[in-house]
Amino acid sequence: MTIEEHVVLVDRDGRALGTAPKTSVHGRETPLHLAFSSYVFDHEGHVLLTRRADHKLTWPGVWTNSCCGHPLPGEALEWAVVRRLSYELGLAAERVDLLLPAFAYRAVMANGIVEHELCPVYRVMVDGPVAPNPEEVGEARWMPWKEFAEGVQSGLLAISPWCREQVPLLMELGSDPLTWKPASPADLPLAARL
Repeated sequence: MTIEEHVVLVDRDGRALGTAPKTSVHGRETPLHLAFSSYVFDHEGHVLLTRRADHKLTWPGVWTNSCCGHPLPGEALEWAVVRRLSYELGLAAERVDLLLPAFAYRAVMANGIVEHELCPVYRVMVDGPVAPNPEEVGEARWMPWKEFAEGVQSGLLAISPWCREQVPLLMELGSDPLTWKPASPADLPLAARL
């Protein structure tokens, strides 16, 4: 028996409003809900990019940052990051750092499906081979951060809309992603402070 995954619904101030089945919240009237984005780095400062599986409901086949997902109700965001990295990419996180605690976005696909997320952003350090799960990831590749960031900012790299918004904010933290100073968990939305 499969248990349906639920997401945490939030208001504009980041307070939890309840939960809803994940399958019901991604449509034309997507409510604001709690999520995360993560950028995985190796020790040379390369970032791991992933191409979303072609059968995904939102942005199928689109290149994006390393891993995104939703915390389960009652699950700390940091643990959700670790869980999804293991499931989607077969990676064990050495370190997980909060970078952009209050990032939020709303994006609409050409077919009208909406993503609407309060989506804190994390940096994850790993040392190990990537094993993409084809249910989630169509392809993965490493790229030097500077090359990736410049490609996104210049518009030369086609990338997911949330990633396009996140990269300039990450660049404000400094040119070397390995030296970015983590944010305080106290700055997370209320619904994410467990």
